[in-house]
Amino acid sequence: MTNNSADRRIKDRFPASCLRVQLRERGFFGRGKQPVVVTCLDMNRYGMAVLCPRPVDVGVRLFLDIEGKYISESRVGARVIACQPYQAGYRVSLQFAYCLDKNAYSRTMDNALSRIEGFYNRYAS
Repeated sequence: MTNNSADRRIKDRFPASCLRVQLRERGFFGRGKQPVVVTCLDMNRYGMAVLCPRPVDVGVRLFLDIEGKYISESRVGARVIACQPYQAGYRVSLQFAYCLDKNAYSRTMDNALSRIEGFYNRYAS
């Protein structure tokens, strides 16, 4: 069975390689693994794909710190949707937690990620 993640997307993703992203796995009792700096490949308000130096298990919940020009968001919740070997590491597909279920929805997070998406959407063409 072929699983094409592009077919599942609600909206197009936009290249955003200049975003600085740090990924932290959520651990039991607040003890997570060491943070990892990753390269953002693309993103939209619902998710992001990153290039990570190590594999991350599907289903793992994460916190992301995202920084860019005029942009800074900390502790953005996300879940790993897919992880596969890619270039010199692993392509990790993430879905932001605020849109995973309506109890986790946050208008503040939706607005923040929409602003980031809009910024990169303007420069995508």
